[in-house]
Amino acid sequence: MKLAVIGGGSTYTPELIDGFARLRDTLPVAELVLVDPAADRLELVGGLARRILAKQGHDGLVTTTSDLDAGVDGADAVLLQLRVGGQAARQRDETWPLECGCVGQETTGAGGLAKALRTVPVVLDIAERVRRSSPRAWIIDFTNPVGIVTRALLRAGHRAVGLCNVAIGFQRRFARLLDAEPGAVHLDHVGLNHLTWERGVRLGGPDGADVLPRLLAEHGDALAADLRLPRALLDRLGVVPSYYLRYFYAHDEVVHELGTKPSRAAEVAAMERELLAMYGDPALDEKPELLAKRGGAFYSEAAVDLAAALLGGGGPATQVVNTYNAGTLPFLPDDAVIETQAAVGPSGASPLAVPELDPLFAGLVAAVTAYEDLALDAALRGGRDRVFKALLAHPLVGQYALAEGLTDRLIAHNREHLPWA
Repeated sequence: MKLAVIGGGSTYTPELIDGFARLRDTLPVAELVLVDPAADRLELVGGLARRILAKQGHDGLVTTTSDLDAGVDGADAVLLQLRVGGQAARQRDETWPLECGCVGQETTGAGGLAKALRTVPVVLDIAERVRRSSPRAWIIDFTNPVGIVTRALLRAGHRAVGLCNVAIGFQRRFARLLDAEPGAVHLDHVGLNHLTWERGVRLGGPDGADVLPRLLAEHGDALAADLRLPRALLDRLGVVPSYYLRYFYAHDEVVHELGTKPSRAAEVAAMERELLAMYGDPALDEKPELLAKRGGAFYSEAAVDLAAALLGGGGPATQVVNTYNAGTLPFLPDDAVIETQAAVGPSGASPLAVPELDPLFAGLVAAVTAYEDLALDAALRGGRDRVFKALLAHPLVGQYALAEGLTDRLIAHNREHLPWA
């Protein structure tokens, strides 16, 4: 089995490699190709990848290349984890929205739109090249904003499924609190990428007893602290929201905080420099502890499970993924992309039925879905008016004066990535 990782020079990659090594019975990878235009990073990451596999007794071949077409040729699956514009673009995404009093974040709000505009055309080009050389390959998208990028891939007819590590992170957290095996914890997880709620936590599978009330009663303070939201809010909602909901539920508070400390992009850039220096040490043969602070925890396990199910190695599986709504949430179009539990197998991902969504959550999901539709239109066709309309539709913007100012800044900071600008 051959897998290609686009953005293989990312500091995330050793996390992925570690998962491939530990879970080789689930996903027997014979060849792993790391594809990245940054040859210097690729050499460091590729070297560490080989040492990790060797230490764990995995005989898979790791190759590196800057040639995309060669890298994906003959691949069974292609994982996308690229960042168009690098950390410098992320730094801008997290900064200029604050000038308008709006949250600066790389996957939601105005910064998230900027990332989508840069990313969607690049991902679609990659996907077309994958289709030409390996038409049966599955594309697993971990590239943010995952919902919009996956929607672009699916609309263009690609064999694609979106993946995020938020759900598996909650599953592992809840399993520790319950003193249970992670596989025994089933989440009633629903919404959009980076806009989800855990409405139930079931032991033993989808039909198991819901222990979410117990988790909130016994561990509500710890969960609220992790999310940086008031315990009372979790009790009133009766759910555990994704930590990205803080941008909506405490927007002004977050904007104030972001204006008084270094950006997350600056923190990550410094961390990446340190990680890359570590990766260059020929004695290092395991993922360093610092990588856990980089983000993407449990990404490798989620990616291995998804790839195994899609490629038929692990049999049909149930997993939280991003895929077409297909009637699951009846108030959304069928071709909206939602994030929920799905049955995954060689034919793709089919969402499982979910109970009716409370209007408190459904209203926000509907509004952000409308924004994502406009954002994808702007990414595909360009134009200042389309950018403005997407921003005006976003619940974190919603005022014409803000949308005008954000549009001007978005275009000014992204001209090199926007041919129409």
